[in-house]
Amino acid sequence: MDKPRAYAEPKIGLFGIGLDAYWPQFPGLEERLKGYAQQVAQKLERAGAQVVNLGLIDTPEKALTAGHEFRRADVDLIFLHVTTYALSSTVLPVVRRAKLPVIILNLSPSATIDYDWFNGVGDRTKMTGEWLAYCQACPVPEIANVFNRCRIPFFQVTGTLEDDPVAWNEIKQWVDAARVAHIMEHNRLGVMGHYYGGMLDIYSDLTQQCAHFGGHIEIIEVDELSALRRQVSDSEIKARVADFRASFDVQPDCLQEELERAARTSVALDRLVEVHKLGSLAYYYQGTGNPENEDAVSSIILGTSLLTARGIPVAGEYEIKNAQAMKIMDSFGAGGSFTEYYAADFADEVLLMGHDGPGHIAIAEGKTKVRPLQVYHGKVGRGLSVEMSVRHGPVTLLSVIQTVDGRLKLLMAEGESVAGPILEIGNTNSRYRFSIGVRNFMNEWNMHGPAHHCAVGVGHIASKLKKLGALTAIDCIQVC
Repeated sequence: MDKPRAYAEPKIGLFGIGLDAYWPQFPGLEERLKGYAQQVAQKLERAGAQVVNLGLIDTPEKALTAGHEFRRADVDLIFLHVTTYALSSTVLPVVRRAKLPVIILNLSPSATIDYDWFNGVGDRTKMTGEWLAYCQACPVPEIANVFNRCRIPFFQVTGTLEDDPVAWNEIKQWVDAARVAHIMEHNRLGVMGHYYGGMLDIYSDLTQQCAHFGGHIEIIEVDELSALRRQVSDSEIKARVADFRASFDVQPDCLQEELERAARTSVALDRLVEVHKLGSLAYYYQGTGNPENEDAVSSIILGTSLLTARGIPVAGEYEIKNAQAMKIMDSFGAGGSFTEYYAADFADEVLLMGHDGPGHIAIAEGKTKVRPLQVYHGKVGRGLSVEMSVRHGPVTLLSVIQTVDGRLKLLMAEGESVAGPILEIGNTNSRYRFSIGVRNFMNEWNMHGPAHHCAVGVGHIASKLKKLGALTAIDCIQVC
C-alpha cells in the first residue's frame, strides 16, 4: 500500500508540450525545451508542491498515456507548460480524464529576443529553431478554444521563465490554493452541540459544505467531552495551568479553581480532537439541567483558543460556515479568528470587531489576556475568557455565505488592523480600517447577505482566496 501523503502537500501534475515534427528538423530544440520544463518542475517543488512531471508530450498517443498517468497519480491540479507550438490534440487527452482545472504556463525563456544576434545567425533553419524556442504564446489561443468548448476550467500565467517575480508569485499562489483545497478535501470538521436558537443566519446545509469543500463532518456529543473530563488527572491539570500561564497573560483576578476547571476541559478537548482526528470544530451548548455538561462548555474558551492557535480552529455558536472560513484562513497561514461587528467608530473611521469565546492567539497583538467573567452574555454560565486584538497591519476578512439557492460563496475584504482604544470586556476586539470607509464597507459587506460572523486573518490574501474559489468552483466577491 502507498504511504499516505501529508495533507499539507498538494500533488501537482506537470507536463510540457511540443510537436514531434520539429525534432528532426531542428537539432537540439527538443533537449532545450525539456530543460525548460525541468526548470519549471524544480521551481514548483521549491514552492511547496509534490510534482508529478510527465515531461514533454509531443504526440496524441503520448497524451492519452499521460492522461491515464495523471488519473492514477491522483493529482490535485495540473500545470501545462507551453514550451513551443504544439497541436491541441496533444493537450486535450492529458487533462480530459483528470477532470481538474488547468493552469497554462505561457512562459518565455527571457524577456526579449536578441534581434541583432538572431538576424545575424545567417542560417534560416537555425533561426527558425531559435524562434520556436520562443514560440510559447502561439498555441495558447488554440488550447483555450478547445478547453472552453470542452468545459475544462483553465487559468493563465503569462510571463518569463526567469527573473519574473510577478509570474512566479502568481504560480506560487496557485500552489498555495491547491494546498488549501487539498487540506479542505481531507479535513474532518467536528460539530458538537446545537445551534444558538433563533440565529437563523448561521443555519447551514452540511451536505452543501461537503459538496463544495469535500472533507468529513463528524457529529459529536457534548456528553463525550464531559466523560473525557472525568479521566483527566491532577498532574495533567497542573501541567495545563502552567501552559496557560506561558501562553496567556493571566490577569491577577483569575481564580486558581477557574484555571483548573478550564485546564481539565482543555486536556479533554485535546483528547476529543485526537479520538476523532479533527482539523476544526464548531460548537455551542447550554447544558441546562445537566451540570456536568454546563461545566464543560462554560470552561471551554482557553482550551479552544489553544486549539485554534495550533491549526485546529474552533468556532462558537455552532457557526459551521465560519469554522470552514477559519480553517481556510489558517491553512493559508493567515490565522483566522472568529469575529463579528461590535460597534462603528465614525470619528476614527474604524469598525470595532471581535467575539466572545475562542480567539486565534497566534495572530494577537501582544500576549492575549485571560479575564474572569461573571456572566457570558446571552449564554449560560460564567468563567474565564480571552481578550485580544489582532496583530496591527494588513488583514483579510472572509465569510462563507450560503445563498438562496443553497450554493456557497466566498465573501472577502482587505483592510488594516490599527492601534487605538478597544472595549476591555474580556472578548477578542480589534479596530479595522477599510479603503472604502467604514460606512461604505458595512453597506457593501451586508448587501451580499453573509452571516453576522466572519473570519479575520493577517495579511492581504484575497488573490489567494480567489484562486481557491476557482479551484473549488465557488464564486468569490471582494468588497475592498
